[in-house]
Amino acid sequence: MSRALRIGIVCPYSLDVPGGVQSHVLDLARALRALGHDVHVLAPGDETAAHPDFVTVAGRAVAVRYNGSVARLTFGPVAYARVRRWLAERDLDVLHLHEPIAPSLSMLALAVADGPIVATFHTATERSRVLSAASGMLRPMLEKITARIAVSPLARRVQVEHLGGDAVEIPNGVDIEHFANGGFLPGYPRPGVRTVGFIGRFDEPRKGMDVLLEALRGMTPSPGPGVVRLLVAGRGDAEGLLRRAGPELARRIDVLGAVSEEDKAAALRSMDVYCAPNTGGESFGMVLTEAMAAGAPVVASDLDAFRRVLDGGRAGELVPAGDPDALGAALEALLADPGRRAALTVAGRERACRYAWPVVAASVLRVYEAAIAADPRRLAVRDPDDALAAESATGSRIDRPKGSRIDPRRASSTAPRAGFRGDSRIDSRID
Repeated sequence: MSRALRIGIVCPYSLDVPGGVQSHVLDLARALRALGHDVHVLAPGDETAAHPDFVTVAGRAVAVRYNGSVARLTFGPVAYARVRRWLAERDLDVLHLHEPIAPSLSMLALAVADGPIVATFHTATERSRVLSAASGMLRPMLEKITARIAVSPLARRVQVEHLGGDAVEIPNGVDIEHFANGGFLPGYPRPGVRTVGFIGRFDEPRKGMDVLLEALRGMTPSPGPGVVRLLVAGRGDAEGLLRRAGPELARRIDVLGAVSEEDKAAALRSMDVYCAPNTGGESFGMVLTEAMAAGAPVVASDLDAFRRVLDGGRAGELVPAGDPDALGAALEALLADPGRRAALTVAGRERACRYAWPVVAASVLRVYEAAIAADPRRLAVRDPDDALAAESATGSRIDRPKGSRIDPRRASSTAPRAGFRGDSRIDSRID
């Protein structure tokens, strides 16, 4: 960009609970600020908790079943008023909404704002009854989006099939320095012990913890790898996990619980192998890029999203999803082969550099530039007398004021195309 932009980014999920979208939003904001842009973030969150100075929280969230998981969202009249006030107090050049179809702040901001609007889609649920049922009601409002981003081919396909339009593919980013540099967890590495690691919500079935437990039970004890222990970081019922593992395996499991970003990086550096036994529903695989940046060799399920991140298996081992025998064999072979682990560490770190935040942020800025070129007005807030609540409740169309938006197809012919509805996709993927 030839000038500094004033950018607003809205996250639908609570910052009080770690998650991939939340991390993406905060890290993108930091990367854009490092490039000299004025960035403001709005998200659900506890107003008494500590947050970066560029973050405004819109109050506590409510746990809701969404996209095969439990999401913590904020909605209702109070949230609506806070979104309006946040937008009105900032003279933004562009508004960037994440997951605008989630019933939370991003959807409210989309209803309220007019002007250059960019939306990023993270969802990877191919068959969604919610999306199918809501697409007709949401589509008129989604037409306000000037440019769309999807974090993976699967996220793009879901967005296109359920909601229409198209999107440019720009992946999640990773803070290479944060994960590559620093020490280990206290007491690591352990002499005579090989550590298999897992990070994530281990009570959530699609994360594959039960597959990993079965794989570890079936591994043949051997003097080569030494004692194999499982290191688990993430949210869930630790006592329930140990009961599921059984007495013998439970003695070889260390559960850290929820960890800070600093401890997560230290945990990844402390692992001999990082394992992602997920069974499906993954849009990208951010933790894989973090593991690779930290130097942990990766064994992962052969899902479309993971295969792309691991360069088709050149930067990590891929095994059939849901197959504990194949997973156990891959872990056993890798733990017994230090040369292969070293080679995967090198390949993984090289691969992770493709997802470094400066690279990703530059791609996002190109989409902002295209959105501003297509709709060069400053961002505006709708009339507060607009009957948004009644229209949303009835599912009726929320019309834009006549003449309030420049049609992208009639914008300057020299402006880049950025995934406008009906347009072809920009080929700016990071391969």
